[in-house]
Amino acid sequence: MMHSLIKTLDKVIGFQTAQAHCDIPCKIYDPSTAQLAALSCVRLMDLIKEIEDKGTLSVADYAQLARLVGEKESASTEVKDAVRVIWGDYFKAPQFEQLPNANELTHSIMLQASKCKQSIDRAEGEKLVALVNEFAEAFWLTKGVATYRAACPYPPMLEAVYPDLKG
Repeated sequence: MMHSLIKTLDKVIGFQTAQAHCDIPCKIYDPSTAQLAALSCVRLMDLIKEIEDKGTLSVADYAQLARLVGEKESASTEVKDAVRVIWGDYFKAPQFEQLPNANELTHSIMLQASKCKQSIDRAEGEKLVALVNEFAEAFWLTKGVATYRAACPYPPMLEAVYPDLKG
């Protein structure tokens, strides 16, 4: 009963939808979300290139292309969202003192993710992965956690930064 009353009120008034990562704060931050999204962006660019290389396209190819472009743009937005949350919620004076270029790096990631939304050039995606890797290394540095780089075990097989949690 109460649910239907609130739902009816929502139709009339139009309540604003609240969304947040975690403004409690939960203190759970990890750049891996941004890293996976950046890698996904490159992989989607590769898949788009495969369709382009076919030459003659079917209706199914056009439909697949539309899905791939939408997902690429979504992955680029996910990079921006994940980095923005860490930069805005986790980074405070001590982190900015440790990382004097944090603002510039974050801004570079935002600009590069936008380029990836506008482009299907794999080189632009690789630049995004490199910037996000730099951000991940910086993030783990603020936590006092060593990192290492290794090729991710799935396409696009690019180098990614991983925290060394054994140490």
